[in-house]
Amino acid sequence: QVQLVESGGGLVQAGGSLRLSCAASGSIFSINTMGWYRQGPGKQRELVAAITSSGSTNYADSVKGRFTFSRDNAKNTVYLQMNSLKPEDTAVYYCNTDWVVRSIGPTRIYEYDGWGQGTQVTVSS
Repeated sequence: QVQLVESGGGLVQAGGSLRLSCAASGSIFSINTMGWYRQGPGKQRELVAAITSSGSTNYADSVKGRFTFSRDNAKNTVYLQMNSLKPEDTAVYYCNTDWVVRSIGPTRIYEYDGWGQGTQVTVSS
């Protein structure tokens, strides 16, 4: 099974920056679109940003111009650079894959809708 491990969360003052990472592992052959979601206190989980296998990105309006999503396909890792953080960015941030192809010998296995365990981001005012 594919594992997604997020890191980089923490406590930062408003206006500060953090860089989140999400590393995928598990005999991965290829990964399609990856996304960052977040869930704030008392809120529903929302899409923050997504990046396709070719590197095309889209962002939630609330983070455009402040967050940058990138990926390193060779390392099966994605990064979310978050600048000019605001208290409303406080949330647990989750990494997601829509589908992943795993290579087990000559066999290709598709796994859908993978999630990491989440990393807490807290922005103080």
